Amino acid sequence: MRRVTYAMGVSLDGFIVGPDGGFDWTEPLDEVFRFWIDETRELGVHLLGRRLYETMLYWETAEQDPSLDAASLEWISVWNPLPKVVFSTTLAAVQGNARLASGSLAEEIERWRAEPGDGDIAIGGATLAAEAAALDLIDEYRVVVHPVLVGGGIPFFPHHGRRVDLELVETRTFASKVVHLRYRVARRPGVSPL
Repeated sequence: MRRVTYAMGVSLDGFIVGPDGGFDWTEPLDEVFRFWIDETRELGVHLLGRRLYETMLYWETAEQDPSLDAASLEWISVWNPLPKVVFSTTLAAVQGNARLASGSLAEEIERWRAEPGDGDIAIGGATLAAEAAALDLIDEYRVVVHPVLVGGGIPFFPHHGRRVDLELVETRTFASKVVHLRYRVARRPGVSPL
């Protein structure tokens, strides 16, 4: 069964976006960007909220920019063909290899889990991740911790008022001192989301 993952860059104090709405401190260094490219290759679909979708729209036409480096072009070759499902109550249409969600988050995840093939189901965006966490649909949290304290903003971890036990699966420290932590949700045997 396909795993549902939630992965984003985060400040040491737990925010994906600072109080000013910025996240320039997550701009990937070469080794971290390479990591994200490799992680994205393992996906079967990316479920996004509207704000993250709009942020990522840049990449739909970025290949026309002659100043892009080889890593950026490689990212485009991995990101653009990846199927995406956008959850929005305000968008009427989406671009690229994306479609608007036709059901609830739980229904979309159930549909993708039933599809044949490999590749994880990625959740993108804090609001969508909070909904998935509240429904106990996230199988893994993948946190890329940047060595900065931003003092507030949008938190990585949703506050849904329940305990979630995690198992550390993997760690990696980059030369830039950015740290990747991969945790699996510890579930009782025989208990599966959905």
